[in-house]
Amino acid sequence: MCYSARIEADYHEYTRLYGADISIGDFVKLYWNRKEGAKLRIPKAVDAAFARDGSQEARQVREWIAQYDAQQATKLEQDLFKQRKRLADAQRTLQVKTTKAAQESQRIATDKIAWTLGKLADLRRTALTGEDARIFPGWYAPVLVVENGRRVVKPMRYQCRPAGKPAFYDSKYPGCYNARRDNLRGFWKEQFGHTHGLVVMDAFYENVSRHAVERRELRAGETEENVILEFSPTPPQPMLVACVWSHWRQGDEELLSFAAITDDPPPEIAAAGHDRCVIPIKPANIDAWLNPDPANLDAALAILDDRERPYYEHRLAA
Repeated sequence: MCYSARIEADYHEYTRLYGADISIGDFVKLYWNRKEGAKLRIPKAVDAAFARDGSQEARQVREWIAQYDAQQATKLEQDLFKQRKRLADAQRTLQVKTTKAAQESQRIATDKIAWTLGKLADLRRTALTGEDARIFPGWYAPVLVVENGRRVVKPMRYQCRPAGKPAFYDSKYPGCYNARRDNLRGFWKEQFGHTHGLVVMDAFYENVSRHAVERRELRAGETEENVILEFSPTPPQPMLVACVWSHWRQGDEELLSFAAITDDPPPEIAAAGHDRCVIPIKPANIDAWLNPDPANLDAALAILDDRERPYYEHRLAA
């Protein structure tokens, strides 16, 4: 399962490289909903793209981003104050008597202070890093689709909720951020051949067992340990990762969401201990993929088979 990816977060690049229009109304709606209290996760690098846009809509989004960041900073500062007080209380207790409760309170407060200071630093930082373009299940990313004959970029949640399904599908099927190629005609039949998209990635991340990465069996008495690997194509290049997506509606609620299609891994990923891989399509197949024929699913599968085949280097993720 591709549980995380580093994406091209700047919608201007979709316009420059792929001739896409931005569906600014969908971005405005997304940021409006977050401003109104919806718990939406949007990468910092997606926010930053609006600094380069002089449109009235982009200016409004920038204002909402600033308001949201200020609210988040206030919450973090309040939490920081509480944890510093907790730490001081624990330290005063320990000066009089050593207790397990005070030691544990000191440990927890110290960890939470460090975490909160890190979050505040990230919030206030203006220079972007690669981590600012990471998405995880439930986070939003720009997705390239076709709408009314034009390539368009829309913000979508990385965890697909198929149209017509109840909202509890998110918890019932938490793995719906990926769509297995061998299940496209089954679970994903309402999307496959109908609503195809592309997400531009330059790396993806997988959970694997340490002993599998090290190509050995578990030692006697050894507990299985999970590590996170970053896989990136060599030489570095953007990957046009095939996706299916859905426009879910219920009353006044709407949700645009997608799942990345995965398949059996190439040898170098299998050797690193993982059993799935995203599918980057060839640029020549963009229009054919984004304009599928529901009556010819074999043609869509042929595009997935005629994929780009870079060599995937891997390293332990930070």
